[in-house]
Amino acid sequence: MPTVQEATQMRGMTAVDRDGDKIGKIDDVYLDEDTGQPEWLAISGGLFSSGVSFVPLAQATREGDTVRVPFEKSHVKDAPHAEADGALSQEEEARLYRHYGMDYGESRSDSGLPEGGTHGDTERATGRGTVGRDTSGPETDEAMTRSEEELRVGTTQRETGRVRLKKYVVTENVTKTVPVQREEVRVEREPITDANRDQAMSGGDLTEEEHEVTLHAEEPVVEKRTVPKERVRLDKDTVTEEQTVSEDVRKEQIESDGIEGNRKPNRNR
Repeated sequence: MPTVQEATQMRGMTAVDRDGDKIGKIDDVYLDEDTGQPEWLAISGGLFSSGVSFVPLAQATREGDTVRVPFEKSHVKDAPHAEADGALSQEEEARLYRHYGMDYGESRSDSGLPEGGTHGDTERATGRGTVGRDTSGPETDEAMTRSEEELRVGTTQRETGRVRLKKYVVTENVTKTVPVQREEVRVEREPITDANRDQAMSGGDLTEEEHEVTLHAEEPVVEKRTVPKERVRLDKDTVTEEQTVSEDVRKEQIESDGIEGNRKPNRNR
């Protein structure tokens, strides 16, 4: 049996059933009003459940960050409703003890659980007597409750991948043709005429001379500069598609047997 300090540390932990299936989160620990010992775990449900289920703390065991209770998840979820208002009434406790197959009495033991009693004790605690006889379990009323599972589907978001932009440098060869000019020498001869005679006769009669002409040519000049060309960014679009979910659900059927004049069982479908 956990101490008050150990039980208090269970708040916020995950509760699992006897098979290790997750039940929910432990919201609170309820203490016995007479002994001050921990008695009930208040467990909130999952995605679709907004209520709180109460589970006896007596046989709960802590395993790391989880708390295991000796009941099936479905049995905990089917527990009678009780208001999570910080205290349980005697009637709420009586219903919960019956649901978990435990005897209920108003006297308490030092452990916080009721001392052993009989179903007569339960009748005195709740003020109700037996109204039916159930051959397969504890006393109930004259009717059976037929239940069935319903499939409820929701969505959850998970990360499917990441996309990033990466910039790197590549080298490519660019070829361009540009026109270039160059000077070439050509020799021109002209006869002596009256127009150029003075220039032709300005020197000596017989001399040695040299004339020099400078030639020019253009050459291609390459210059590189960085020019921005475009902006690239990542954006997200939300695409909606339909997916079909298939799951088996269970439901109870009730047959009537031994009714006079009715040879075949009557099934509620």
